[in-house]
Amino acid sequence: MSLSRPSEVSRLPARIARDRTAIRLWLYAIAALILALVVVGGATRLTESGLSITEWKPIHGIVPPLSEAEWLEEFQLYQRIPQYQELNQGMSLSGFKTIFWWEWAHRFLARSVGFAFALPLAFFWATGRVEGWLKPRLLALLALGGLQGGIGWWMVASGLVERTDVSQYRLAVHLTMACIIFAAILWIARGLVTRPSEPPPTGHSRHVGLLIVALALVQIYLGGLVAGLNAGLAFNTWPLMDGRLVPGNLFAMTPVWRNFFESVMTVQFVHRCGAYLLFAVVVIHAVAALRIAGRSRHAQGAVWLALAVTMQAALGITTLLLQVPIGWALMHQAGALVVLAGSVIHARGLTGRYPAPVHA
Repeated sequence: MSLSRPSEVSRLPARIARDRTAIRLWLYAIAALILALVVVGGATRLTESGLSITEWKPIHGIVPPLSEAEWLEEFQLYQRIPQYQELNQGMSLSGFKTIFWWEWAHRFLARSVGFAFALPLAFFWATGRVEGWLKPRLLALLALGGLQGGIGWWMVASGLVERTDVSQYRLAVHLTMACIIFAAILWIARGLVTRPSEPPPTGHSRHVGLLIVALALVQIYLGGLVAGLNAGLAFNTWPLMDGRLVPGNLFAMTPVWRNFFESVMTVQFVHRCGAYLLFAVVVIHAVAALRIAGRSRHAQGAVWLALAVTMQAALGITTLLLQVPIGWALMHQAGALVVLAGSVIHARGLTGRYPAPVHA
């Protein structure tokens, strides 16, 4: 039985097909910028730089200090917060500049993503290149981007008064929201592909594809908790953890739910278990797709996704065993978004394409 079928894209007017291609490539470029933004955010976290800018200036903050007096002013603001007073007492101005530039680069890149999305959107909209069904989707992405900026400051604010770092709860939310936006952009872009589509191998393939996306997002959230608690710096053995496959004292805190968010041991263990579950699901999915669909695009996509998850697991284990060197940690963080991208593109291919417009 053939897995191919005629695509509604072949009936699209040439102008609409060109517009969809242009919008799709633009969205892919935005997704690439977000990947870079997440990696820079990871470097900001690993270098303990995220609290170096203590004020939220969405517009004026795009300009860094330009004189010695301005640098001293920024440094004096940083000296007021607990991170400096308890951890970095005596830091030189030169040392402050190092952590400042990481945080400034992260915020600058975030603003750049906003401009790179908003300005082309305005152009596409004003020139009639955005179809009616696509407009609310793109506006929703723009709104999510604005919300993410607020979440970022909400996260930073948690470390300015009583803590020496940001809340792991807020860090995980900030990271996960970035990845949700990343996934949504790729979902929409993948739906604009103009090549013929194939039906999914089975009626359950769509559900499994969506499950993999959900598992990837949950695993990223758990990774955010690990980062927020510096949990990767503890229990640096694998496959055993604290000398056992299932360590003791996983639920030492009360109430029990706190262990899943505040216990270094439990958070790392749950993150490991999430990785095992994701790996098992993608491998089973790939094997099933190969058996049922042979050499179809969906089967090939499932295999590539399984390989990506395997590589990401290897990166995670290596990062843990080496006690989280910054280079390996950033590769692991980038790998998480690569896995998420692969899962979204694969799942979107299993769910069909957006319908053609009813008028030419």
